[in-house]
Amino acid sequence: MCGRYTLFVDQDDLEDRFDARFAEPFAPRYNMAPGQRLPVITNEEPETIRSLEWGLVPSWADNDRDGLINARAETVDEKPSFREAYDQRRALVLADGFYEWTETEDGGKQPYRVAFEDDRPFAMAGLWERWEPETTQTGLESFGGGAGDSEPGDDAGPLETFTVVTTEPNDLVGELHHRMAAILEPTVERDWLTGAASTAALEPHPADEMVAYPVSTAVNSPATDEPSLVEPV
Repeated sequence: MCGRYTLFVDQDDLEDRFDARFAEPFAPRYNMAPGQRLPVITNEEPETIRSLEWGLVPSWADNDRDGLINARAETVDEKPSFREAYDQRRALVLADGFYEWTETEDGGKQPYRVAFEDDRPFAMAGLWERWEPETTQTGLESFGGGAGDSEPGDDAGPLETFTVVTTEPNDLVGELHHRMAAILEPTVERDWLTGAASTAALEPHPADEMVAYPVSTAVNSPATDEPSLVEPV
């Protein structure tokens, strides 16, 4: 699973890398967590980097709670919560690293940051949704995650959310967790957005250019977001 990630590349460099412009000023982030509004590029506005809430809420949901933070690559084109978004609403989730946790001998958990050796930014495969609070909706099944907490029928307007697609881990991440974010090759990022790329593009990224290193347990709290979190310990 992918439950926390980072993005602290300079705004100008990000815009050049993804050939898109931020809709609002960007601030470096060192502990991006579910329920937060985070930078993505959607197929609807491929030249704009927008802020959507992490935790996908299907358009047919009864309420806007309990968003899905991850979708499995193996079933993303089949599951009711993701099938329509896979066909019509794809996204690039911008990152330059993500966190995974391993169990320690004393029963605790040690966080690790996984990134490319040069900390270059990349796009994780994503899906997005638009939930309308004024619409009468039925059929939401219980699922985990962390989206917003507004009530159906309020005046907040449409809620736009996203999820990160995960796949089998590469050899590096496999030492830490049984899943990893589906990192897209730069050459297929736009094909993913347009729908030209299928689930075949969601293979685990090769481990040879990636690193994983232990970081402070301060990252365990989503409220902590500072540069020290990405320093090795």
